[in-house]
Amino acid sequence: MTLLAIILGTLAAGVGSVWLAALLSFGALARYTQHMLSMAAGALMATAFMHLLPEAFESGLQPHDLFLALLVGLVFFFLLDKAELWHHGHEHHHEAVHGDDHHHGHSHAHPPQGGSWAVLAGDSVHCFGDGLLIASAFIADLRLGAIASLAVLAHEVPHHMGDLMVLRAGTSNKRAALIKVSLAGAVTALGGVLGYWLVDQLHEYLPYFLVVASSSFIYVALADLIPQLQKRLSASETAAQIAWLVAGILLVTFMSSLGEHAH
Repeated sequence: MTLLAIILGTLAAGVGSVWLAALLSFGALARYTQHMLSMAAGALMATAFMHLLPEAFESGLQPHDLFLALLVGLVFFFLLDKAELWHHGHEHHHEAVHGDDHHHGHSHAHPPQGGSWAVLAGDSVHCFGDGLLIASAFIADLRLGAIASLAVLAHEVPHHMGDLMVLRAGTSNKRAALIKVSLAGAVTALGGVLGYWLVDQLHEYLPYFLVVASSSFIYVALADLIPQLQKRLSASETAAQIAWLVAGILLVTFMSSLGEHAH
């Protein structure tokens, strides 16, 4: 039962986030992108502070050790972000300097194609890690796993929007870009299956897995999403931004209360 829930949750988060990103990028929901960023930030922070961290601290482990794991996790995701930025900057610089050295028939028709495969590879690794985090949450509690899946879906939407834009730069085919990013998103399920086996083998370390998942959500919310929302806006736009942020928090809280009633 738990393994099936992990597979469904990881597919919903990994592939569902890609399709939602496509709707926001290419479809009828494009005008709601900023609202989605606000709601995703609220959902991530609520999941981390109201669900994952309390679950970890109820394990009875020393708070000092768990807070240390949280700090290490935040620093790790900061360094990971730095490495990704450096890699992308290096790729773009390499293409700018050496682009004219390649005279193959297809190289000028699709100049960013090499970079797009690098993006897909990086996205697959990232999604694999998300699968591990979702599996940890499901093993702790099915309700917690559902909430973590929702949080991963929310924070992957802006990420996948960027991926789709990069792939669209290399080809005008929206469907091909969507299929490629969807396949990368499906790697989340592989991470979930491995996570089911891994966390089951290392069950006593489950609280640390939950804390690392929390550090991922907190970092994405505070370092990636909220800075995009810190713009000078009108009073009505600011009120809407705050309302969507609170809606994300309330959505996670509502899901949690539904799970408690089910128990």
